Amino acid sequence: MPNILYPPPRPQSVGEILDSAFRIFSATLLKCLPYSFLGVMVGHLTTFYDLATGHPVVPTTLRARQTHDPLWWILLIVATFAVTTLTNAVLLRQYALATGHPAATGTELSTGARRVAGVLLIAILMTLAVVATFIPVFLVAFLMSIGLSTPPSPAVILTIVGLCVLALIPASWALIRWVCAVPVYLLTDRGPVVSMSHSWQLTSGHFWRLSVIYAVGIALIIVLYVLSGVIGAVIALLLAHGDVAVITATSAVVVTLLGAVITPFYSALVLAVLGDVAVRREGADLAQRLAAPAR
Repeated sequence: MPNILYPPPRPQSVGEILDSAFRIFSATLLKCLPYSFLGVMVGHLTTFYDLATGHPVVPTTLRARQTHDPLWWILLIVATFAVTTLTNAVLLRQYALATGHPAATGTELSTGARRVAGVLLIAILMTLAVVATFIPVFLVAFLMSIGLSTPPSPAVILTIVGLCVLALIPASWALIRWVCAVPVYLLTDRGPVVSMSHSWQLTSGHFWRLSVIYAVGIALIIVLYVLSGVIGAVIALLLAHGDVAVITATSAVVVTLLGAVITPFYSALVLAVLGDVAVRREGADLAQRLAAPAR
């Protein structure tokens, strides 16, 4: 008999949600790693291209402002589409395994690919909402800088920093309210905007609970990255024999590969949160509410 990890049988506490996320993560990690590892590798297509052409490796946002190479832009678009598809497939596979269904690679990849545009639209709308919360800060900073012929004083800098901190409150509130939008979109027949609306309804009244859950999740992700850095450094030192270039390259590769574990962990956390808020909000068997994965 399959081990059913999703949906939860009842509303859960913060600790129980985190425990559910870990159980989903541990039960599905090995079967999700192919997607995750491939996503990590494809996500570095532009980096590989820069290395092959002898261009200095710089952050993608900076490189995008500097380059007019059409092939680089094509690789960036391909990488974005492929990474989003594979990330979608990770969540779809976790959902299938957690609900006691077998993995279906073809369905997961085809559904993940078809939902790329909608997922990117959700991401863009969420980004615009967050940027909108900082518009007052930008206006204040602009007004305070008018007429200044010298660098801003410490008081001005502290004021702007304080306003940025205040702007983080509505920004984080909006992100928490829409945190279930992507899984709702992937697992139901709702469109992108309707999925955002449904997420808004599901998370109503749970801001502080969800904030604690995601704070713990982010802290764990940071710990994983730190550990991967330590492991990468140790492996690099053992293999490089004092060669700084080899140490740097080996450490970067190990950190990148171990970073592939982050995607299944985050999607397991999102799935556990969705299960809890849906049970709380809808008060019915979630398996019937989310009748079947989108086809």
